[in-house]
Amino acid sequence: MSLDKVVLAEKFAQFSEHWSPRIVGDLNGQQVKLVKFQGTFVWHHHDHEDELFLVVEGTFDMHFRDRVVTLHAGELLIVPRGVEHRPVAAQEVAVLLFEPAGTLNTGSAGGERTVAQPARL
Repeated sequence: MSLDKVVLAEKFAQFSEHWSPRIVGDLNGQQVKLVKFQGTFVWHHHDHEDELFLVVEGTFDMHFRDRVVTLHAGELLIVPRGVEHRPVAAQEVAVLLFEPAGTLNTGSAGGERTVAQPARL
């Protein structure tokens, strides 16, 4: 266990891939992940996990089947388990995720964008 601080800008500078989360911390069975979004992700849901999305830099839209929520830097959204959603980012956005360890980024959808074991930074 590290007692070192996490400097988000430094961690985000270490990778450029979109839709590929990186783990930066663990907390009581939860993981803190950093991810960059650009473009449109897949529709999916998580049967057993809630997800927290905190925008660090940029803006993105979280699409739900009945509405769209726009998130800007400094704003967060919690998507409850079972709710189908799809992030869409016109420009690159840097996002911090907080979710149970082992949560797959593509949830119920699976597919080529699934990152089964995110790298640690």
